[in-house]
Amino acid sequence: MTTDPQYPLTAEEAATEAARLIRAAYEQPAGRFPATSFRDTTPVPAIGSTPPVPQPDSRIVPAWALGVAVASVGVGAGVTGVGCGAWLVLQGLSSVTLLGVLAIVAPFAGVAMVATAVGSVISRARRSATTNVYQGTVIQSTEITSTAKGLGARSQVGGEL
Repeated sequence: MTTDPQYPLTAEEAATEAARLIRAAYEQPAGRFPATSFRDTTPVPAIGSTPPVPQPDSRIVPAWALGVAVASVGVGAGVTGVGCGAWLVLQGLSSVTLLGVLAIVAPFAGVAMVATAVGSVISRARRSATTNVYQGTVIQSTEITSTAKGLGARSQVGGEL
């Protein structure tokens, strides 16, 4: 029997072939398909709710598959967290205003100002207060002589050349 379209079947041959195909489709060889359903045969009570019935569970999940599933959930949650953080940072950067920049810079400027003040107090405390006591004659000379000549000349104050 061929199914080549060049050789058409007679009506009797077509009926026989159709019956064979239908029988083959409805036949299930034993042990070929695993049981994937469970039928509870306990009677349903006429009044009230039905009590729970234990259902057998014969699934076996390998340890590596469970590990992969847990790891993928963890990675997905981590990537989602990183993405949300990046979104928040970019949202913040997209709405930068002068007031926002000043609000961010103000604490740093305050810390710098306090550090400068503390440094100047420490440097003044390190300097000792000295009183100069001169013995002898003190001469204060306030004469100014300028010998600058020309356009690019340097001037010297208070000294002789």
